[in-house]
Amino acid sequence: MALKELLAKYPVHVYETGPDGRINMYSLFDFMQDAASDHAVILGYGRDDLLKKNHFWVLSRMYAEISELPLWKDIVIVRTWPSGTDKMFAMRNYDLYTSEGKHVAAASSSWLIIDRTTKRIHRPDEVLMNYNNEQPATASSLRGAVKLQGSDINGSLSPAFRVSVNDLDVNLHTNNVNYLKWINNTYNLNFIMEHHPSTIEINYLAESVFGEEIIVRTSGDEGNDGCFNHSVIRLNDNKELCRARICWAGNSAPQN
Repeated sequence: MALKELLAKYPVHVYETGPDGRINMYSLFDFMQDAASDHAVILGYGRDDLLKKNHFWVLSRMYAEISELPLWKDIVIVRTWPSGTDKMFAMRNYDLYTSEGKHVAAASSSWLIIDRTTKRIHRPDEVLMNYNNEQPATASSLRGAVKLQGSDINGSLSPAFRVSVNDLDVNLHTNNVNYLKWINNTYNLNFIMEHHPSTIEINYLAESVFGEEIIVRTSGDEGNDGCFNHSVIRLNDNKELCRARICWAGNSAPQN
């Protein structure tokens, strides 16, 4: 019988940490992406399984609550399970712990199944058999990711940059975690040293490919000090590729 949940262990390597000695927020998302991929393979609907049906997975939304970023040399245990469906979305949740059992983060994700030829979105129950909707008894209670508002049109703009070879995944598109890397680069060093993200919410709206020119637009979240809205934008057609809202633990606000 296939495992309804997966436990995966990840050591925090020095190249996955930031200047504060703690894991980068995007590396934490790398761990979750890796565990989700491995579990989907075990359950029979991994990338290769879907390609045989001319379909592929797309991560649409993700929401994470983070109480603490693990340190270099810590062991992070990612617990993940499919958590049912919501209309066109297949849902997957996560709990993250240190090897000492300290809970450091929880996350929810919303995935779409796309037809490779028509680009049509398929309902999960059209493609997947018996997608799990059982919540583990000890799972964190966490809301699903929601549709975000973009950043203010008058927000600050990052310097323009191009999608590089290192940004691409096996599908020749920018890997979803790299959007968080680009967003993280909009914060200054002092702020990163003094704060950690407490919540991260992200919507993926469109793909980007090698050589495209990108900017990140950032604005404060009205009425919520320490929260910021980000839009990742392709310059040649002004297409918004990704939206994110990040709230940081700390007393001061970043200097844009």
